[in-house]
Amino acid sequence: MSTAPFEHTIKPTRPSHPDTDNMYIPPTEAQIAARLDIAEHQSFHEQPFPQFAGRSPRAAAVLLPLTWVGNDWQILYTRRTDIVEHHKGQVSFPGGAADPEDGTPEDTALREADEEIGLRRRDVRVLGRLGNMQTVTNFMISPIVGVFPWPYAFTVHTIEVERVFTIPLKWLADHQNWQEFVRRETDRSVITYFPFDGELLWGATARMTVEFIRAMGLIPADS
Repeated sequence: MSTAPFEHTIKPTRPSHPDTDNMYIPPTEAQIAARLDIAEHQSFHEQPFPQFAGRSPRAAAVLLPLTWVGNDWQILYTRRTDIVEHHKGQVSFPGGAADPEDGTPEDTALREADEEIGLRRRDVRVLGRLGNMQTVTNFMISPIVGVFPWPYAFTVHTIEVERVFTIPLKWLADHQNWQEFVRRETDRSVITYFPFDGELLWGATARMTVEFIRAMGLIPADS
């Protein structure tokens, strides 16, 4: 990175949800790990992309970072800057393409998280993986789920990351806060959340979020 990183400590956002307080029970860490053992074998990308026929997707991985604050899990996201090559200004998980020295998807996800936001590998306890997801840019992403301690002082590299923030798992699991629709021009479904704290979660990151919530049994499998 050519710019100096800056120390960044974020405050989690924790709105109340009186309509779901009696229904939502956050999974324990052990339950998350057990459910990921099953979810890892359930690839959740849609039908193959015809434009990539005969072309192998490039391996990539992201870290879906969980942290426990108060009485609920928070999922950490980043917003990319407007000067990165891909996905300018979009909400994403820390992650990227695999490097030759990465032995596993976990290596890729943890390396990228350290490089992008200073979340050190030794501070992340990996719980498991979700199934792979192919993207419209022909990456095959392995979402790695890990837990990190709270509070945490991030070192954000400003070329890639504009903001680091968290969203409560309870809010993300509430189906009133997201929708899925089919785009006519592509005949593919898109998941988009309603804005939260000024941030718009949609596309591949939203789909991975929903698949994690579905794997945790917080929404029906066909929801």
